[in-house]
Amino acid sequence: MEPEAVTPLPFPQSPEDRLRLALRRLEAALAEQAAAVAGFRAGLASLREATGGLSVQVSRYHEALGETAEKLRHAHGAARALERTAEALASRA
Repeated sequence: MEPEAVTPLPFPQSPEDRLRLALRRLEAALAEQAAAVAGFRAGLASLREATGGLSVQVSRYHEALGETAEKLRHAHGAARALERTAEALASRA
């Protein structure tokens, strides 16, 4: 099986044609860059939103941990008081 013949693309011959081709390619590259920057900005906005939500969740978690720690301190104090009461009752028996 023989490879198909490839026809080379014609290269613009005049300086004006080369300049027009270069400008069209530059415009296409700038359009691609603008689309990429827009996508990047959208990604940053999404990230900002996600980190803001995460910050709120971490703050709530921190508050819940503080409340739990306070309840644990109270429970620990109550357990110690019960332990002392049990020891006092045991020493009377």
